[in-house]
Amino acid sequence: MNMLSQFLVTAVGIAVAISVHEFGHAYVAHLLGDDTAKMSGRMTLDPLKHLDPLGLIMLIIARFGWAKPVPVNPNNFKNYKVGNLIVSLAGPAFNLLTAIIFANLMRFANIEAVLIIFNAIVSYCIGFAAFNLLPLPPLDGWGIISTFIPLKYYDVAYKYESMSTFIFILLILTNFHLIILNPIVNVLYSIVATFII
Repeated sequence: MNMLSQFLVTAVGIAVAISVHEFGHAYVAHLLGDDTAKMSGRMTLDPLKHLDPLGLIMLIIARFGWAKPVPVNPNNFKNYKVGNLIVSLAGPAFNLLTAIIFANLMRFANIEAVLIIFNAIVSYCIGFAAFNLLPLPPLDGWGIISTFIPLKYYDVAYKYESMSTFIFILLILTNFHLIILNPIVNVLYSIVATFII
């Protein structure tokens, strides 16, 4: 595969992974009564609305990265913590569902180029979900575990949120992210394999 083809395949994989993930957050928040993301134009599958430049670079370099966080106001949920938990889970869940769909479509792809694109979508969706499950603010993993910890620790962690980007880059540049993320990726691939018809 030449460089242009590789670039296009990567672009499609990243675009789909980011779009469904952030749309998942926005759509589920909308269902639970918070239209903050919708009013901000983030309840969309347009990847350009969700791109974070640095996160995109990391995705291209290492297949792990992040998008611009979808704005959510948990105060609009009937239950603050439960709503926040469900919305946090929604992004990775939409990635996983998309990976399952395209993994099944791969069985019927007779054209090599289509098969390569579908495989990239599966790969990036799983990688994006895995990275976002790390328990660091503002990633989804933090949104999930914050539901179960005392509020005082929640506030302390968010004081250090500005350090998260530095931590992400350090993990990726040292390849330490692979040690942390490979087990998560393997579990997600196992889940996808379970649902292949």
